[in-house]
Amino acid sequence: DGKGYPYGLKGEEIPKLARILCIIDSFDAMTTERPYQPTKTFEEALEEIERCAGTQFDPVYAAKFVAFVREHYLPLAEMEQLN
Repeated sequence: DGKGYPYGLKGEEIPKLARILCIIDSFDAMTTERPYQPTKTFEEALEEIERCAGTQFDPVYAAKFVAFVREHYLPLAEMEQLN
């Protein structure tokens, strides 16, 4: 979004790997217990990523990440909550 340190890159100027890792790191931060914020469920974190797609996150990679997690990991997380 152009606010990145130190170069203020935005959009396609940001390397693809950095755009992907930004989504992964944010998801981890939202779903891992942290002393400074409440932990989100996988679904809550995915909804936040969807809300921020196009501004904070690359919309193409965000959509692919959300779809992948919903298909492959969300059912496992829901099963663990039942146990």
